[in-house]
Amino acid sequence: MPQPNDRRTRIEDALTAAFVPDSLSVVDDSHKHEGHAGAAPGGETHYSVEIVAEAFGGLSRVQVQRAVMMVLQKEFDTGLHALALKARAPTSGKA
Repeated sequence: MPQPNDRRTRIEDALTAAFVPDSLSVVDDSHKHEGHAGAAPGGETHYSVEIVAEAFGGLSRVQVQRAVMMVLQKEFDTGLHALALKARAPTSGKA
């Protein structure tokens, strides 16, 4: 079970507050990147996010990516190195 202040929880909380998603999955993939650039002891550096939110309706893929990155800027500033993002509106098909 994640700790209340772990990065995954903070990412989930920030994305939920900003976009009110219909679905959200945040996975810490840091263990897959041990020894690579940006990896750190203890992990919490590489994540995969899948998010479906009405807020993304009418936005281009680049606009959605920018919006998500802006919301997570504090995490990038404090050690988040990489984010694999799949994001879409509920009716827009595949991410």
